[in-house]
Amino acid sequence: MRPEQKGHRIQAILPDSIAEELALQPGDLVLAVNDQIIEDVFDYEYLCQDEYLELLVHRVDEEAILFEIEKDYKEDLGIVFENGLMDEYRSCRNKCVFCFVDQMPEGMRETLYFKDDDSRLSFLQGNYITLTNMSDQDIERIIRYHLEPVNISIHTMNPELRCQILQNRFAGEALQKLKRLYEAGIEMNGQIVQCQGINDGAELADSIQKLTEYLPYMKSVSVVPVGLTKYRNRLVPLEPVTKETASQTIEIVEAWQQRLYPEHGLHFIHASDEFYIMTGRPIPEAEQYDDFPQLDNGVGAVRLLLDEFAEALDAVEGDGREAEISLATGVLIAPNIQDLVKDFQKKFPGMRIHVYVIRNHFFGESITVAGLITGQDLKEQLHYRPLGQRLLLSVNMLRSGERIFLDDVTVEQLERALQVDVNIVKSNGADLLHALMGATDMDTGYRGYELKEHPSGITDGHSANHKET
Repeated sequence: MRPEQKGHRIQAILPDSIAEELALQPGDLVLAVNDQIIEDVFDYEYLCQDEYLELLVHRVDEEAILFEIEKDYKEDLGIVFENGLMDEYRSCRNKCVFCFVDQMPEGMRETLYFKDDDSRLSFLQGNYITLTNMSDQDIERIIRYHLEPVNISIHTMNPELRCQILQNRFAGEALQKLKRLYEAGIEMNGQIVQCQGINDGAELADSIQKLTEYLPYMKSVSVVPVGLTKYRNRLVPLEPVTKETASQTIEIVEAWQQRLYPEHGLHFIHASDEFYIMTGRPIPEAEQYDDFPQLDNGVGAVRLLLDEFAEALDAVEGDGREAEISLATGVLIAPNIQDLVKDFQKKFPGMRIHVYVIRNHFFGESITVAGLITGQDLKEQLHYRPLGQRLLLSVNMLRSGERIFLDDVTVEQLERALQVDVNIVKSNGADLLHALMGATDMDTGYRGYELKEHPSGITDGHSANHKET
């Protein structure tokens, strides 16, 4: 059997794993599990769940070897493949009116222009899919393997309007797949990108009502405002969500929450943090977020940050330490960050902290989230500002596991340009507190901004969303 013809090439072996015990190594090819050829990661994940399995591997420079493995149920083998999907990525067939990828400037790295709409990424990475790219066989495999949750970009339950929003004549029919998943007991999460005057108001209320019919397997639905960059030439004209519409959206959402919670024990439908911030309304308490199933859509991220920070701050004793540092963040979250810093300085009055609000000149000032801030905006707007001994930045500004911003500026290049040490802070309140107290650079692999997409759609994929911090 020739390695270049068949199999899935191993990229890495996790330490202390079954694969390490078997002495598997990068370059080996996994050919089959239990005598079944592996089409993609769905097959692999399903076939490897059992307590006993037979793994056929073509070793580097050796013949194929059959390993008999006994393990715990669902225990991972510890194999990382060169291709995470073990198959080609499926690109999006829609032309959504709000797609962030279509609003990108020219000259960025190629991966930022690829739109994925792959159900396997929904399972593996939490990406959101439209269902328009799924065949009956795809649905059957999800049901047979019981792969969940499936995260779905719904946008509206009005079939005709969905065709209009996704600019795909099959987009309305694709909603019928919700029923098949529901009848099979597959857990789902939904997302609605709200476009001003299109799927808000009565249309939103109608969509929520229809989605409640899929309870309890539709576990949560988020409503997020459309994100519009300055690069919308020759695209469908759209207006940003207004403060009045945001208030109306919150009222619709909270009315449904009050109606659904007594019966189902879930608030189910959630408005993103952006709606509350743009209207000046207080962020709901943690109990309203049902254990935060929609954090990656910016739903409850601010509440979690506030609560985590407050809890961590209560647990430390203030002292007389002195230092001057700076922190840069987006327009949206800046007021909350400023409040946290003030609370911090009550315990640590010797700490001088500059909070700088970065306006998004790269994508346009209507983009206010911290996760879409670029290195060049940081360089331009922080140049000549007092930065102190170090600059704190959220890991959400970086590519996952890397020290690179959206515009390919590296953290090291930013440090040289600003002549300051840059500390990357993880996406939770306790780590922000520790960074303010003087902890150095955090592990950027913790929860990087994977360029999945702004709620309206970005990036090294076409799916989930940023997490605001």
